[in-house]
Amino acid sequence: MNIQEYIQINQEVRFGKPTLIGTRISVSDVLNWLASGQSFEEILSDFPELNIDQLRACCAYAANKEENVRVA
Repeated sequence: MNIQEYIQINQEVRFGKPTLIGTRISVSDVLNWLASGQSFEEILSDFPELNIDQLRACCAYAANKEENVRVA
């Protein structure tokens, strides 16, 4: 998956947080909804402007970021 097709970092949108392109929904918003127990289907029902690939891109973004974190 090419995450850059779905996620952007723009200093003028949400103070530079990674967001889904064409929305003001941040990656952290999606991850928090998932962490609180919402399913992909529930999120898509609440936000019909989103699609499954965008939600998967948020998960891939988080996984990629986690993979690059080093522990001392």
